[in-house]
Amino acid sequence: MNTTQLKKSINSILEKNTNIENTLQQICDLLKLEIPYYDWVGFYFKNGDKNELKLAQFAGEPTEHTIIPFGKGICGQVAVSNKNFVVQDVSSQDNYISCGWKVKSEIVIPIFVNNENVGQIDIDSHSINPFSNEDEKLLEFICAGVAQLL
Repeated sequence: MNTTQLKKSINSILEKNTNIENTLQQICDLLKLEIPYYDWVGFYFKNGDKNELKLAQFAGEPTEHTIIPFGKGICGQVAVSNKNFVVQDVSSQDNYISCGWKVKSEIVIPIFVNNENVGQIDIDSHSINPFSNEDEKLLEFICAGVAQLL
């Protein structure tokens, strides 16, 4: 993974932003295309005043998990903890929502606007133990850039 080039590409997408939905979709598509072990890439955002997340743009197989209650699954836990959550093997998690039998690992990074957790980027992989500190830093960079658009 060439994070320097990916960051340049992400910055280019963010700078050209004319529509937030289109921008988020372009980010999802780029990550899924460029990082072989990113099998599903999506954004979830707080659903109004409800204590739940709502799926926004994504790249990968459709999911039935379009609404996730706070505290439920990896995404729901990040909505409560406000912290990155890297799960190298989802079978080790009691509070995991299965998005499909192929998913073996997941990484979720929150998006903050004015110190409030407003959403997150969620990555599923069909590999066990694929995520490194480099992935976490790249996704934090993306979330910071997206936060500036919101």
